[in-house]
Amino acid sequence: MLEITVNERKTFSVANEDGQWTINNTPALWDAQVQPNGLISILHNNKSYTAMIEQVDTKKKELSVRVNGQVYKIAVREPIDQLLTSMGMDLKAMQKVEPVKAPMPGMILRVLVTPGQQINKGDGLLVLEAMKMENVLKASGPATVKAIKVDERTAVEKGAILIELE
Repeated sequence: MLEITVNERKTFSVANEDGQWTINNTPALWDAQVQPNGLISILHNNKSYTAMIEQVDTKKKELSVRVNGQVYKIAVREPIDQLLTSMGMDLKAMQKVEPVKAPMPGMILRVLVTPGQQINKGDGLLVLEAMKMENVLKASGPATVKAIKVDERTAVEKGAILIELE
């Protein structure tokens, strides 16, 4: 059984047994057809809907779907995700990314990323000059740049938060 959360507010239990879909243990009578143009035509309770998948994040198991012009953010939790959470091993909580901090006092020479940018392990984030040497601070893992807390050509102290990640 899947656990589907829509817009971080409503959660549904969805299952498919022998071709019969249920939502919160109630039979769901609907039909969906993918059209050649990529749109999805849905018929539910004698009402027609047009949907389009706008964005998919397989790592986070999230997607954005536009239905009749309205965008819905959908998070999917499979049985293994539910089991791990019940055991106190929630993968999202375990994958929390820490902000990038200055390892030493210095001067920010260049910022190499922008807010909203997706980064991967090893990507350069900014150049910090310390003791007349240029040091490129790199990402420790995949993340999204949430905010840049420093400007180029500014001095920073050791431990100062330079970039917030999510």
